Amino acid sequence: MLLRALGIGRLLATALAAVPFSTVTLDYGTFTGLTNASTGIIYFRGVRFADPPLGDLRWRAPVSPPSTHLGHVNASQFGPACIPTSASEAVPGATSEDCLFGNVFIPINTQPTSKLPVLVYFHGGGFEAGSAVGAPPDELIQGSAKPLIFVTFQYRLGQFGFLGGSEVAQDGLANAGLWDQRAALEWVQRYISSFGGDPGQVTIWGQSAGAGSTMYHLIAEGGKDKRLFHRVMGDSPPLLAMPANTDAFVENLFAQFAALAGCGGITNPLSCLRAAPTDRLALGGSSTLANRISALFPLGPILDGKFITQRPVEAFRDGHFVRVPVFFGSNTNEGTHWSAELHNPAANTSEPSATEDTVFNFLAGQWPGLTRATFARATSAALYPQTDFANFSLQGQQLYGEMRFICTAILITGTFRDVGLDAFGYHWDNPILGSDHAAELQMFYNLAEVFDPLDAELAIAMREYWTSFATDGVPRAKGSPVWKTAGTTGSPRMLLHPGQVGMEDVSDELKKRCAFWHNRELIEELDT
Repeated sequence: MLLRALGIGRLLATALAAVPFSTVTLDYGTFTGLTNASTGIIYFRGVRFADPPLGDLRWRAPVSPPSTHLGHVNASQFGPACIPTSASEAVPGATSEDCLFGNVFIPINTQPTSKLPVLVYFHGGGFEAGSAVGAPPDELIQGSAKPLIFVTFQYRLGQFGFLGGSEVAQDGLANAGLWDQRAALEWVQRYISSFGGDPGQVTIWGQSAGAGSTMYHLIAEGGKDKRLFHRVMGDSPPLLAMPANTDAFVENLFAQFAALAGCGGITNPLSCLRAAPTDRLALGGSSTLANRISALFPLGPILDGKFITQRPVEAFRDGHFVRVPVFFGSNTNEGTHWSAELHNPAANTSEPSATEDTVFNFLAGQWPGLTRATFARATSAALYPQTDFANFSLQGQQLYGEMRFICTAILITGTFRDVGLDAFGYHWDNPILGSDHAAELQMFYNLAEVFDPLDAELAIAMREYWTSFATDGVPRAKGSPVWKTAGTTGSPRMLLHPGQVGMEDVSDELKKRCAFWHNRELIEELDT
């Protein structure tokens, strides 16, 4: 009888352990997610991680965790995204200034004691647009070689998240969007174990501005390791112009925005902006952007002396970064289409009348410190001569793609390998799906895509490569080539080409061009 009872007890315990838990109680609220048996995922969406950054909390540090108990929350739907700078209307639908929400996605059989590795993703969008909603978890969780938890967060954008200048320095916080991300990572450390995650196994990942974000977290506060993450990934990390908080460029941007938002020419414009209705701030931001006809993303991270105390190239060169394994890469045609988005024909290299002056104007619109002398050296026979390109548009694309994205990934992997850390680089090159900026994301997030056979095979491998770095620290994929660490020059790296996956060397010509862009004196010129 006793043995039978014990047997029933074991069966009952096993059955209970298999029941998915879809409700999580934190110290500031109880959240019930959505269980989907067909995908095998429990979706906790719209989990508030900070107070609404409204009124006096504008351009200040996020208040996290929330200061008010939320009671029981239906966490089956996404919270609103943050307002993009380029909003054509005051406040676009599905967006709000009250947008500091996270989303936690767990395998359906996860238990509170599972201690699964955690992959945190920050979306791209030039720090002026984008949303966590664009990163559905299904393909990653289902395609992971080992179980993991996937987490995404919203963060303040554009004029709401990256306004700088002396006014903000005196009574606010520059780079507020990055501080939102920091608060999100602190939230993970505090609460992810309640969702079955392991706060000691957190990998941060992002694409474009999200990859730039992970780069900034590596060098934040002089590279101080706060144990918020243990591995770092980045798809197409951008090296942006980074003026100081009180540089004329930043001061002028603040003044222009304040005026267009109805707070110009007064004694305390920041107080006026904090009291202004949200739609006026949204329209002020879009109007500011419309006046910057040669700049792609003028409102972004700056050298604020607090979060970012040193520009990335200098920080990496001086060893001021968190020592963790890294995984960064880029795409072949990173520079394609950007210039065509500019409203200034004198900086739009796709115009039929484009000249080398147009190329200069395009680049100077992104790096205001770029001089004609430096541009002349860049376009010399040794680096990017016009004779190597069929037209000025292609010359501008190559310059911009390498300056901003390609060389940045190579710099990071080479730097981390130089201090003895594991560093994995990649090169996405895909003639079928395209090799432009962000083209690789369809491997992870395009749920409706039906790939050709070679790309279907590549998608399976890439999901395993990316997630295995998050679970084990080494990218591996069953039946695919071994991914070797990069050397101190960022070479070799993994070539991700349908039907031709394998390690490749970074060419000597590309190394030479990247060394040119990462010269310390040149970096100081571009950022001032």
